Amino acid sequence: MIKNVVLVSFISLLFFGCEVKEPSLPYLGKYDVLYRKGGNDTIYQKIPDFSYLNQDSLTVTRKTYQGKIWVAEFFFTSCPTICPIMAKQLLRCYHAFPPKVHEDLQFLSFSIDPSNDSPSKLRKYREIYHLPSKNWDLLTGNEAETHRLGIDYFMVFAGKDALSSGGYAHSGAFTLVDGQGYVRGVYPVTNFDMSVNEQEFARMVKEIKILHNEHLNSR
Repeated sequence: MIKNVVLVSFISLLFFGCEVKEPSLPYLGKYDVLYRKGGNDTIYQKIPDFSYLNQDSLTVTRKTYQGKIWVAEFFFTSCPTICPIMAKQLLRCYHAFPPKVHEDLQFLSFSIDPSNDSPSKLRKYREIYHLPSKNWDLLTGNEAETHRLGIDYFMVFAGKDALSSGGYAHSGAFTLVDGQGYVRGVYPVTNFDMSVNEQEFARMVKEIKILHNEHLNSR
């Protein structure tokens, strides 16, 4: 009898002593270390302030999307190679979530060729690829600043390249940013051979769900 009581107590201790932790995502990008007594703090960089015109010729800034989880890409409308594939995969990702989740999501497409991509061109691109008008903005602005933003903060390559089709080269990856402006994931979904990395796509959808749960728990 005593053995049974001990066994039950041991099992109970194991059961209640093992907390099930919510999965979390890492913080990515450049960081500083703040040295202080009692321990050091790692401070990651946030997406900086920016100003663009969207497809409706409205000025938007980082504050426009404050508190939202972003899924971002860098593209250009005349891209003959990976951009159409990226648009389809990002749209596929958009439709992977119900309307309730969309309340907390924001999809952003930054043009790396603003001299060509006027707001009217962005609207036309949205029509061609049937991109939703809710929670999805296509942005055009300063070219050099956009390239810097992609490389230094969103952790994807974006820039001019005379040897590439369309005169620009950019990553086929998407970037996940949390509601505080920190990068939490980068997903190379579209390969340069025009194929789709299904494993990376699945990881992106899964980690958006994880970040959304974190977002809800932080309220």
